[in-house]
Amino acid sequence: MSTKDIGTAFRQESELLVEQLCRALTDVIHATDERPALPPGAAKALEELNESLPETGCGGQKTIEQLLDLNHRAGGNTGGPKCFHFVIGGSTPAALAADLLATAYETITYTWVLSPVGVHMELQALDWLKELFGLPATMAGIMVTGGTMANFVCLAAARQWWGECHGLDVSETGMAGLPVMPVLTSGFVHASTLKVLSLQGIGRSNVQQFCGDDFGRLDYSAMRSALEKLQGQPALVIINAGEVNAGEFDPVEDMIRLARQHNCWVHVDGAFGLFARISPRTAHFVKDVEKADSVSVDGHKWLNVPYDSGYAFVRDHGLLVRAFRYSADYLPTEDDPRPTLGAIGPESSRRGRSFAVWSTLKAYGREGHQRIVEHCLDIAQHFAQQINNHPELELMAEVSLNIVAFRFNPGGLSDEQLDEMNNHLGEVVLSDGRFLVGTSKIGKRTIFRPAFSNWRTREQDVEELAQVVAELGHSLL
Repeated sequence: MSTKDIGTAFRQESELLVEQLCRALTDVIHATDERPALPPGAAKALEELNESLPETGCGGQKTIEQLLDLNHRAGGNTGGPKCFHFVIGGSTPAALAADLLATAYETITYTWVLSPVGVHMELQALDWLKELFGLPATMAGIMVTGGTMANFVCLAAARQWWGECHGLDVSETGMAGLPVMPVLTSGFVHASTLKVLSLQGIGRSNVQQFCGDDFGRLDYSAMRSALEKLQGQPALVIINAGEVNAGEFDPVEDMIRLARQHNCWVHVDGAFGLFARISPRTAHFVKDVEKADSVSVDGHKWLNVPYDSGYAFVRDHGLLVRAFRYSADYLPTEDDPRPTLGAIGPESSRRGRSFAVWSTLKAYGREGHQRIVEHCLDIAQHFAQQINNHPELELMAEVSLNIVAFRFNPGGLSDEQLDEMNNHLGEVVLSDGRFLVGTSKIGKRTIFRPAFSNWRTREQDVEELAQVVAELGHSLL
């Protein structure tokens, strides 16, 4: 490389890498169904990364060869049919292809002039998502990295509204001197919401959780009493549409009706649960969600687009403008008719997430995405039946959506002993590597909570999961 200018050298290398990637991508995509969920021995394989920065690099081809080898030996197959940890979707064929193109084109969607197609594609895709979820067409939308940042956008708008109720623009003055912002929710509130509230100066400990049981289901009467005591002071009510341990929902319709009787901003965290809206079988869980002031949702969950992809929808566009205003002499002005999406959200550096979202919606439409959701609903029910068929496996909650809470229970052990055993078993399952599935808790009880949101998952995959957990559980006895 030293005998040529860097431009000539890189152009020649790019031609060779295109050929290499054509072969590699074919192999990687074709093997998605067969690769292990988490290769055993990953920690050992990763030891070779512990090296100093090379003075003279080995070149692109050798580097990509090592990257492919490392991923083969240590990479989690999160897009495959046997990843049920957290709530992770796959990628539809159109979404995967479009996302590769977004990178190849180096698409930047801060403002229109950097990528007219990327910006307009984002706005079109957001309009389509509002149609898909039955949200008002007038809601403002923005694409972000995922559920946490979607919550950040929505709750920043809520904080701006709350400050303006007190006669202040908190984006300019901050929160100092203001009273504590009342935040009311159930025990289903997600950790990402608490994280966002801490980042925005509202504080985790100021969140009031009204729990009717040790699982965290809403105590409606207690929340109603708390709102009445506020006597019209502005407050934030957070509704959780899709709890992460069993897929349950806050009573969306009842909570919105209650909040509207008081001076409240209503935010719905619908990271994966909002997709219940797509199927007639589950739409009742999120009835009236269109009446909320803000709604957050993830795309890299049930929309089956690549990481990272999330969406925030806010009823009042002006609140986003005031909360996220961003200006400098070299940037577009606020009255520029060409959209600047980076000025109504937290990120200025924005890749072309819209490519994958627009493409999957264009390719498969409402009907195709309803089929994905209902496929996963069916897979969850099929897995629940497998649990019932295994005498040493025990369902721990009703299966209402796409998460199945269960535990290994061979009999003859106390709940405390079962908790300890299932915690240990969770580590054994991950070390085994055939499946990615984690443990959590419902109340005090330790559970497994596989979440099914990938179009690739088949009935035989979840049948095998039940067999593997039972097999590895027996090995601990």
